[in-house]
Amino acid sequence: MAIPIINDWEKYFRIPHEGLGSSYERVILNNLLDKVVDRFDIKSAIETPSFGFTGISGINLIHLADRGIDITLEDHDPDRLKLIQSLWQELKQPLTAKLNLDYLHLEYADKSFDLSFSFSALWFVRDLKQYLTDLSRISSKAIFISVPNQSGIGYKGQLKGYTPELYPDLHIDHIDPASIIAILAKLGWHLSDSALFDCPLWPDIGMNKEDYLGKLPILGNVLKNSIDKNRQSSISKPVSILDYYRGLDQGFAAGMMRYSWLERRAPQCFKRVWAHHYYMLFRPR
Repeated sequence: MAIPIINDWEKYFRIPHEGLGSSYERVILNNLLDKVVDRFDIKSAIETPSFGFTGISGINLIHLADRGIDITLEDHDPDRLKLIQSLWQELKQPLTAKLNLDYLHLEYADKSFDLSFSFSALWFVRDLKQYLTDLSRISSKAIFISVPNQSGIGYKGQLKGYTPELYPDLHIDHIDPASIIAILAKLGWHLSDSALFDCPLWPDIGMNKEDYLGKLPILGNVLKNSIDKNRQSSISKPVSILDYYRGLDQGFAAGMMRYSWLERRAPQCFKRVWAHHYYMLFRPR
């Protein structure tokens, strides 16, 4: 998550180098979504808004599409939406895509989707209460919302350069978990589960993780050497999950999970300052 992506998101479509950080994040998110799908028997899902603060836009639910789930996606930038549609077509995945300039209204029938999903994207909603009210209306089984870990050591650094004047469309107060939980509770949704996640070996910093590892003479070498032999040079080459989705890199997910020691073993007190994201899973009361 880093403010500059607001202005340079298009570069990830030209050169899909998401780096180690976003690549790891995507695998961890896929694992969480698998659990949600199995638990609630999800057949349809919507991601709105789809533009968050990570790498290639609009591919958070490709993994669910691979599982045969019907995916709908909304974005507020028409050019980005076209690029997202083209990428899904290239990956041979069906997608219903829709432009939504402010997310004040979600133009779908009641209970249209089993699952509603948002990942680090609520900053772009103009009116949080109105958005969540409509999200509640169109959701039937579960709502999954992820926000940056605001107690993490990297969060404030990631917002370096932010001012309301420079970024008038970025609403920082909309990613407050307490506000989201309170609004959805009034709308009849119970917080079924919540946790800090995306807790790799590196901090949430606004720089390429490969460059960061290169600055660590001991840990950096250990992490580099942990990559399997046929991926020895991946630290210096473009890294993204796209080849995995194309069926060309079957070991991608397992390779990313090699960095999950803290994810699996670190105590909550440590994750509060180190994990990058926090998710909330809601079900109807």
